[in-house]
Amino acid sequence: MKLKFAFLNLFLGCISLLTINTKFTANVKGEELLKVELNDEIKKGKFLIGLKQYLGGENDSFSKKKNINFVTDKGFLNLISSNGIKYKSKQINISWVDIPIKNPKTIERIVFGPFASYESAKKQAEKLKNKGFETSVAYPKNWEVWIPFKGDLPDFELKNKISRKIKNYQITPVLRNEYSVMKLEGPIYIYAQEEIQINGVNFGKHFYLIKDSYGTWTLVQKIEFDEYLAGVLPYEIGPNSPLEALKAQAVIARTWGIFNSDRFNMDNYHLCISTQCQVYKPSKISNKNIQKAIEATSNLILTYGNKPINAFYHGSNGGVSATAGESWQIQDYSYFNSIIDGSKSLNKFFKLPITNESDLNNFLDFDKEQFYGSNHSLFRWKKKISSLEIKEKLIQNNLINVNDDVMDLNSIERGSSGRVIKLEIQTDKVNKSIVLVKDDIRRVLNFIPSNLFTINKLSDDLWLLKGGGFGHGVGLSQSGAIEMAKLGFSYEQILNHYYRDVKLKKIEILSQ
Repeated sequence: MKLKFAFLNLFLGCISLLTINTKFTANVKGEELLKVELNDEIKKGKFLIGLKQYLGGENDSFSKKKNINFVTDKGFLNLISSNGIKYKSKQINISWVDIPIKNPKTIERIVFGPFASYESAKKQAEKLKNKGFETSVAYPKNWEVWIPFKGDLPDFELKNKISRKIKNYQITPVLRNEYSVMKLEGPIYIYAQEEIQINGVNFGKHFYLIKDSYGTWTLVQKIEFDEYLAGVLPYEIGPNSPLEALKAQAVIARTWGIFNSDRFNMDNYHLCISTQCQVYKPSKISNKNIQKAIEATSNLILTYGNKPINAFYHGSNGGVSATAGESWQIQDYSYFNSIIDGSKSLNKFFKLPITNESDLNNFLDFDKEQFYGSNHSLFRWKKKISSLEIKEKLIQNNLINVNDDVMDLNSIERGSSGRVIKLEIQTDKVNKSIVLVKDDIRRVLNFIPSNLFTINKLSDDLWLLKGGGFGHGVGLSQSGAIEMAKLGFSYEQILNHYYRDVKLKKIEILSQ
């Protein structure tokens, strides 16, 4: 094995001396292209999207056999690497190799989490930062907060662990062609005038390969706001939604992306493509209504106090919206408030706050047709859950031992919309109960569609949860917006319904 590593080191150390038939990029400074300045890209009207994370590592599910192939049907691909390599070809093949490190490093840190959301992780990071600690919000698998390990750290109220990892090797990208192999360094910029296929899928024209904080790599797409929205709207609200609902979604998706563009600062890109950000897929077929919605609202965002708002949205609020403080362990934003989401006549029947199970049961049993968005499949739902199901989830999240049993389930605190914000799970151990708070309820018990539910005990080990809605319930309800649009509301009216005292503002793009 040692001989194998020694040969690999020698081989990779020498490949940089090899020459290949490289065509240099004309009229472009490689150094400029390699700069990845996150704030500057936003000002130019562009997002850097992490298309594929953890490349080259154990969790790499994208690059087959640690290999990525870039192809263009027309024109040429261009590659610029931070170590000075420039390459031009119809096809670029990059793979990863594990290069042993001569002097292995030990990386030590204190890790807080996991957190159910970026919002909750960021809030804890701010609390630690205010106490003088150097913090980073990371996403190796779940949201975590990292601080460097030091010998005399105080006791923390929050659950934490010390992480020690020995770094024995470095995951390194190499450029392969039929004549040679060349070691690359990040960031690596790959671009073309035409669409680029990556492992057989059309993605776009501008990409980076960037080393992340976990020793692996991320494929990052550089994309204009409107192109990004064309890949968000079909998967977030659906391409067949009414035009005014699509316009509302375009405005809030653009606003949300800008407000949250620091989400992956640690790894030098803005956003991911999963539900941890906004769902994004490359737009394969142009949809006329989606294009109309994007063009009609081009560069429009929602502002409060002349700044972009944190434009949360979700699938269905079950007929009543939530405040941000109900859903996450963060401060409330003044532009969110609990509202009965339907015709004004509903205010005669229900008053907020909804504070107890009896009132919430009455609300959930009311004629759903009077609410906006009642056609959503999870507008009303029922779930029977057993003590065994709950136990399995608690064990998976390291909250109880295999010998512990679940005895009871109780809501011990509700928010103004009636949502459960503290859920107590009693075990058979004396003085041992688990209290899940806000977004941790759905993170741990991930079979629950929303926190808007009542608890009905059917037997010693079986409960019926009766609830409404899908998602966190804050901001725009997509099913509600669709119904409002069908009823003739404009996108401006829809936005003003879900976000209080906000203003539409056109942002200035420096590149225009």
